[in-house]
Amino acid sequence: MSKQVINPPELFDSVQFGFSQIVVSPPGGRLVHMSGQVAWDERRAIVGRGDLRAQVMQSLRNVETGLRLAGGTLADIVALRIYIKYSHMGESGAVREGLQHFFGAEPPCATWIGVPGLANEEFLVEIEPIAVVHERSAGQASGLPVVS
Repeated sequence: MSKQVINPPELFDSVQFGFSQIVVSPPGGRLVHMSGQVAWDERRAIVGRGDLRAQVMQSLRNVETGLRLAGGTLADIVALRIYIKYSHMGESGAVREGLQHFFGAEPPCATWIGVPGLANEEFLVEIEPIAVVHERSAGQASGLPVVS
């Protein structure tokens, strides 16, 4: 059983912005919390200096990698906290584009938070996921070890 995404007409149409209003996770999964991911690559070089779109895409690639290493996929994410530097809040289309690219028609819930700064002055966005990972059949497994 996969998560249930609910976007009722009584609440505004958030899917156009790349997130859902409500996500209900089925019982029996492992709750996975991940630290906020930023635009660092594996060598700790910043990808997309000054470019919110490039930083969103790298941050989401990092989320995807981390979740895979924890035994999950992007489909297991139920919620995101997205911290965006105040100076770039007007470029929210870049965040929407990244969410739609990575999550498609059934995105997780998300809260977008404007902040004066992040851990490094050059970071423009930080994305913190929460996922519920369920056992998958051998054909669906990532083939990677679960890190504990």
